[in-house]
Parts: sequence; structure tokens; C-alpha cells
Amino acid sequence: MKTILIQINSTNSTFFKYPKTIQTLIYTTNPIESLNSNIKRKTKSKGSFPTVDSAFKLLYLATQEVQEKWKNSRIRNWSEVYPQLSIFFSEIMEKYTK
Repeated sequence: MKTILIQINSTNSTFFKYPKTIQTLIYTTNPIESLNSNIKRKTKSKGSFPTVDSAFKLLYLATQEVQEKWKNSRIRNWSEVYPQLSIFFSEIMEKYTK
């Protein structure tokens, strides 16, 4: 139990080292959770698949749907978030903002 608490605290301390603007961005825009949720919703409503190919097609379409949604989304308070991201993740930001 003690080991689990130490792992949780170390994970949380990484999260809390960032300012509130970045914490909100990380917390509210977890793309993996969003993708998993969408795939789960799609596969649950389908039930079973006649072939493996049909399952892969559904996964592909679910992934494309999430990708479109994310492509068109806006980040709240971007004018505050962008400078913070530039400070904490300068190398990554330089790579993608040139």
C-alpha cells in the first residue's frame, strides 16, 4: 500500500509542478482517454463483429472521428497557455511552431 501511495504522489507531483493553465490543459485534453472512450462507445453499440476486418474498419472510423473532432477544437485561454507551454516545453514548442 505504501508503494502505491508513493507512486501516486510522484505522479501527482509531476502534474502539480506546472501552473494552473497547463494543469487544466493536461487534465481536460487527454487524447488517449478521449480515443478510448469513443472506441468503447462504438464497439459497445455494435455488439459482435462478423469478421476481424469489420472490427478494424470500425476502429479506424472511430479514430478518424476523434481526429476530426480534435482538429477543429480550440484551446480555452490560449493567450495564457501558449507562453507557459513555451517556457516549460521550449524544445518541443520550437519544433512544432516554426
